[in-house]
Amino acid sequence: MSIFTPTNQIRLTNVAVVRARRGGKRFEIACYRNKVMGWRSGAEKDLDEVLQTHTVFVNVSKGQVAKKEDLVQAFGTDDQTEICKMILLKGELQVSDKERHTQLEQMFRDIATIVADKCVNPETKRPYTVILIERAMKDIHYSVKPHKSTKQQALEVIRQLKETMQIERAHMRLRFILPAKEGKKLKEKLKPLIKVIENEDFHEQLEIVCLIDPGCFREIDELIRSETKGKGTLEVLSLKDVEEGDEKLE
Repeated sequence: MSIFTPTNQIRLTNVAVVRARRGGKRFEIACYRNKVMGWRSGAEKDLDEVLQTHTVFVNVSKGQVAKKEDLVQAFGTDDQTEICKMILLKGELQVSDKERHTQLEQMFRDIATIVADKCVNPETKRPYTVILIERAMKDIHYSVKPHKSTKQQALEVIRQLKETMQIERAHMRLRFILPAKEGKKLKEKLKPLIKVIENEDFHEQLEIVCLIDPGCFREIDELIRSETKGKGTLEVLSLKDVEEGDEKLE
């Protein structure tokens, strides 16, 4: 026996719904779980990895598809893929309390992992473990912001943790080779951006090996390019100046 299914109904399972209201009407799209935030942050570029179907609904759970005339009135087009992109970007992700809690817990862990990867104890140069950073984040009552990227929040956490513990971003080790003519003058401009000069050699050219804060890398790179008109070179010797072994909190 065949069961009659209306043609404007589509059944989907394991769905994350993104909802938007336009012109007094509700529109929904069906997405794969855990993919919406990736699309919004730019980590996921393939729309087919995010959308279960390029179809706009009025109610995903009931499988009710939006009418063409309603789409044109609300969005000015009946191009379903384009409308899906609009809803995906600006719509509200519908999640249960349990899903939201799981998502926030995962983001909390991801932030702690980034902080542990980027930072050291400045006295010992040893990295902190993820568990230790998680504990420190709980101590300062850090609250995860679901609409902000984990990288941005990690930088925020580092700033806050500096007030309660010995922590700073691990330094990068660089080598500059600068033309003799511009070398000395340029060195004075670079000095405020350098943490430690480890080695300096001046013959036909000025060669400096130094440690910097990673946040200053772009400024240093641009300064050397513009001041030497492309004749100076900048080489990254190591991304992180760290000692072996994890830092332990006594």
